[in-house]
Amino acid sequence: MARTCQVTGGRPGFGNNVSHSHRRTRRRFGVNVQRRRYWVPSLGRSITLIVSTRGIKTIDVRGIETVVADLQRRGVRF
Repeated sequence: MARTCQVTGGRPGFGNNVSHSHRRTRRRFGVNVQRRRYWVPSLGRSITLIVSTRGIKTIDVRGIETVVADLQRRGVRF
């Protein structure tokens, strides 16, 4: 499974390593994803989400209830 944020949909980016002699090799810029547990009062249980640090900030600003409602509308399993 790719390292994907369930909230923001962030996926790895791709680019090049450039050496001193300017030779290029492909590389991946990974997303900083973490498993976080959140208590959702409307569901009456805690859920585990795989979120990036940007996703954690989004949850802090919008609230877990609205984020979970958006995830359920998109059909994301948690």
